[in-house]
Amino acid sequence: MIIRPAHIRDAEAICSLINYYAERGRMLHRSLESTYEALREFHVAQDEGGALVGCVAVDLFWSDLAEVKSLAVLPDRRGEGIGRKLVEAAIADARELGAARLFALTYEEDFFRRLGFSRIDRETLPEKVWRECIVCPKADACDEIAVMRRIDNA
Repeated sequence: MIIRPAHIRDAEAICSLINYYAERGRMLHRSLESTYEALREFHVAQDEGGALVGCVAVDLFWSDLAEVKSLAVLPDRRGEGIGRKLVEAAIADARELGAARLFALTYEEDFFRRLGFSRIDRETLPEKVWRECIVCPKADACDEIAVMRRIDNA
């Protein structure tokens, strides 16, 4: 298993994986066009046979704040530590960018808690975080949990 920056050839698989979970109400849908536009934000997990088995993106929001998003692992590969490795790559990426804090909006609070994230009040996040919520079918009744982790060793 290797974790690496996404390549152009990964875009369709990333889009398909994200939309698999979006169809089940676990993420927002992503178009192939938006996947290509955000491709530099993505890391992927690739198995020994070269197949993409997971993805994650880091989105920079402010001078000290980034979001881990679009974290997805093939359903039949969950529980193998792939998600953990992807989040670790996201943390390293956000640190390299200079972010001090990394947050996520998630339904998997326990998973993120095991990785050092803590639950926070969603209202403490900057307003621009909610720009994607406009297109979410759950916008008026959001049930995602906000979690945050300091990553600057402060």
